[in-house]
Amino acid sequence: MRRLFLLGAAGAALGLLTLVSLEFWPIRPASQDINLTGDAGRGAYLARMSGCIACHTDAENGGAPLAGGLALRTDFGTFYSPNLTTDTDAGIGSWSVSDFAIAVRNGVSPDGKPYYPAFPYPFYRSFSDQDVADLWAAFQTVPPVATPSKPQDLKLPFTFRSGLKIWRAAFLEDQGFTPTEGKSTVWNRGKFIVEGPAHCAACHTPRNFAGARQAELDLHGAGGLPGGEDAPPIFKGELIENGWTLATFKYALRTGVSPSGDVLGGSMGEVIRDGTSFLSDEDLTAISTFLLDEED
Repeated sequence: MRRLFLLGAAGAALGLLTLVSLEFWPIRPASQDINLTGDAGRGAYLARMSGCIACHTDAENGGAPLAGGLALRTDFGTFYSPNLTTDTDAGIGSWSVSDFAIAVRNGVSPDGKPYYPAFPYPFYRSFSDQDVADLWAAFQTVPPVATPSKPQDLKLPFTFRSGLKIWRAAFLEDQGFTPTEGKSTVWNRGKFIVEGPAHCAACHTPRNFAGARQAELDLHGAGGLPGGEDAPPIFKGELIENGWTLATFKYALRTGVSPSGDVLGGSMGEVIRDGTSFLSDEDLTAISTFLLDEED
């Protein structure tokens, strides 16, 4: 019995040491000073493309733009999008552009804590310094709203935020956007949008037990999405087999109407309403060209 007690005590001590080590494991990168002049108009466009408005506005309950509070119900619990207005207490009004860059591209808060990957920062790692400067300029125009962000309502052990540092070490890829040689500017623009700001794979790629995307099944569709929704596969072969063309895909992204005449609803309907319907014809062409691989 004494031996079992000692083993149990040693295990508890090791576990406690691990928890303390995780808490103090630094993950905030060096300052990302950005001294570029941002274009608020371009930043607002990029915010639409990136889903910022759709995810950080609780429109159904009358929430103010970018004031947060939108519920995202998952197997891990319910996430609530935070306030991104210029309020200095409830929002990001006290942040610097470096704080913003690190949060968006690295998923780390100004106080050095990791963000849950419900925030699709792994896709935003492709943003250039100019992209970040433009987004920052756009966010500076958002009126302050003094509505505090709701705390995340997660199940154990996911409430232990420092545990995300292990997730990051195992699954977070440290890479930005790389154009594909031999492909046109239009195709590569589509690649940048799909794999970056539009974060299509966040919903259209299945995930493993830890909630990380299964890269080998990129864009092959996924089930068990927030709210119990499913996302269909959107890789080339499946799209062509289902009768999609460049023209019909562009039309669907702008209007929400599929080739069969059905209206795309659920989360995709929100993506179209708050995001892709605002994109230029050129960018809709680029997205469609990339996904259908029109140059293959």
